[in-house]
Amino acid sequence: MNDFQIARLPRIIFGAGSLQKLCAEILNFGDRVLLITGAKSFHNSPYWAELRHDLHKFGIDWVEAKITSEPSPSQIDEIVNDFKNESIKIVVGIGGGSVLDAAKAVAGLLPSGDSVVDYLEGVGDKTFNNKTLPFIAVPTTAGTGSEATKNAVLTLSGQFKKSFRHENLVAQVAIVDPDLLQSCPRNLLILNGMDAFTQLLESFVSTNANPMTDALVWSGLQGFQSGFFGALEGDSECRCRLSYAALMSGIGLAQTGLGAVHGLAAPIGAFFDCPHGVACGTLVAETTAINIKALQDRAPNHSALDKYAAVGQLLAKEDEHPLEALISTLRDWTAQLNIPLLNAYNIKATDLDRIIENSRGNSMKTNPILLEDQEIKKILQQRL
Repeated sequence: MNDFQIARLPRIIFGAGSLQKLCAEILNFGDRVLLITGAKSFHNSPYWAELRHDLHKFGIDWVEAKITSEPSPSQIDEIVNDFKNESIKIVVGIGGGSVLDAAKAVAGLLPSGDSVVDYLEGVGDKTFNNKTLPFIAVPTTAGTGSEATKNAVLTLSGQFKKSFRHENLVAQVAIVDPDLLQSCPRNLLILNGMDAFTQLLESFVSTNANPMTDALVWSGLQGFQSGFFGALEGDSECRCRLSYAALMSGIGLAQTGLGAVHGLAAPIGAFFDCPHGVACGTLVAETTAINIKALQDRAPNHSALDKYAAVGQLLAKEDEHPLEALISTLRDWTAQLNIPLLNAYNIKATDLDRIIENSRGNSMKTNPILLEDQEIKKILQQRL
C-alpha cells in the first residue's frame, strides 16, 4: 500500500430536508451573511421562501449577490468591492457549481479586498495564504462537487479557465440536501450528472488514487449507477443517491485529481461557449476508449485496466466483456441523453490543435497514462 495524504474536507451534513439546518449553522459564525445564489431556479422554488422565513426567525441579517453564468474574475472583484465594507461575517453559496465557486472565491477575498486575478493559477503572481471568511456550501445541483473542493474555477471568455485554489477556501460546512434537486431543470441534471460520473471515473483511475479514495469513489459510482436515471424521472430516493454520488465525485476530485476529459474540458470551456457538463458528457466515452487502448498497448498490467473493468461490470450486462461493456454503455448514454457534439458550439477541425496545446494542465497530469497528441486529437475528432 502506497503512502497517501487526505486534504481537508468540510463538515458534511447530508440528507433530505437538511437545508432547514442552515440558519443554525450560520449562527455558529455570525449573524450577518452574504448569500450568493444563482439566476432563478432556486428562487422560483418553495425553498427560497422557506429560507427567507428562517433567516428572519433566527434574526440573521442578510444581503445577496447573484451569479447568472460561469463566474469571471471581474464578477468576483465586483462582488468583493461591493461588500468588503459591509461587516459580512459569513458567506453562503446556494446553487450549482458556478455559484459555489464564486462564493468560495468571495469568502476568500472579502477580508483583504484583493483582486482574484492576483491569485489565479498561471495568471497571477501572488501566493494566497490569507485569512478567509467562513463559507457554507449548499449545492442545488448534483455534478461539480464544488462543495468538497478547495478550488474556485473562473472563466475569462475566449481566453482562459483558471483556478483560484487553496485549502483555506474549503467550506467549513457543506449542506447537501437532495430535495433541492427538485428545482434543477432536467437538462441541467443530465449535464451535471455526467460531470459527476466523469469525476468519479477519472478520480478512480487517477495516478493519485489511494485505498481511501477508491472506497469513497466506488461508493459514489454505486450511487450513480442506482440513482442517475431514476433521479431524472423525479424519484426521491434516486435523488439522494445521485446527490451522494456527486458529493463523492467532489471528494475524489479534491483528493486525487482528474484526467483527460477534464484536461480537454478546460480549454474547450475557455475558448468556446460550451457548458462544462456538455464537454464532459460528450467526451467521456471516447476518452475512456482511448485510455483503455493506450493502456492495453503500452501498459497492459496497469491497475487502471482492472478498475475500468470493475466499472464496466457495475454498469453493464453480465454477458459482455467488462472493458468493452464500459465503452459501449458510455456511448449508449451519450446517444440516449442527446449529449451534443462539439460542432454545436462552433468548434471546428481547425480548432483542435489549439485545444490540444492548452489541455496539458493539472487534470491531464493525473490521467492513468500519458496520451500522445494524436490520441487526444482522435478523441476530439470522434465528437466533432
